[in-house]
Amino acid sequence: MPYKSEEEFLKHYDSSKFEKLSMTTDIIIFSVSNSLTTNYRKLNEKHFSVLLVKRQDYPFKDKWCLPGGFVKMDETLDEAATRILATETNLHNIYIEQLYTFSDINRDPRMRIVSTAYMSLIDKNMLNEKIPKNASWFNMKILEDDKTINITFDNEIENFTVVIKKTLKELTTDRYKYSVVKNDNLAFDHALVIASGISRLKNKLEYTDIVFNMMPEYFTLGELQQVYEIILDKKLLDPAFRRIIADKVEKTDKVKTGGGHRPSALFRYKLNKK
Repeated sequence: MPYKSEEEFLKHYDSSKFEKLSMTTDIIIFSVSNSLTTNYRKLNEKHFSVLLVKRQDYPFKDKWCLPGGFVKMDETLDEAATRILATETNLHNIYIEQLYTFSDINRDPRMRIVSTAYMSLIDKNMLNEKIPKNASWFNMKILEDDKTINITFDNEIENFTVVIKKTLKELTTDRYKYSVVKNDNLAFDHALVIASGISRLKNKLEYTDIVFNMMPEYFTLGELQQVYEIILDKKLLDPAFRRIIADKVEKTDKVKTGGGHRPSALFRYKLNKK
């Protein structure tokens, strides 16, 4: 029937003829933390970590997953991500950005669920909030080549590896499609979500200042270089690294002492750039 106005159309509109789907959001929380070394001549070893939560209910009971939850009818995706971050992990006011929407038809055995993933970054050494008992930080060791990504997760109690296959889908933009080859410990499609987050973080390290969300206020250039190297999984030559961060940091009058090291100048992120 013809309608005379949008109000009249909406009054008679029948939404029941459309199938329904649910919306969730999952959050990857990456961090960098120190591991003390007994060799006083070396910097403390740094670890690239992710926060995982052990599921207490089916489906995937006792498997590890990313913090996540359903989006409420009266909130935006960003609002849902902020709420879930606080309720699932007890973390507040940390860096967060939207990553990607995952919509594989069979990604959740319960129903048709689409998830928009977010990526958060934090310096774990500065963490004051206490995470829930069913959550744990896992150090990650990432080995990547042109065909696969191997990610080993280790929290000193559990150790497991997932293997992701890479298929180039856009030659001009060097974009890959990911598929799971091996995964016995992560729920849903969260192995793919984590792999996508690692790829995004590596790429943004090259052209943004995103890494400083994982750093304390003051740091040595050696510590900053360690963080770049552990995320990029490659050794950076000192002169080349200095050129990369030359306009990103500023030297302070503070120095780091102790531990058998010579005093090292401390730097901080340069807020006001030319």
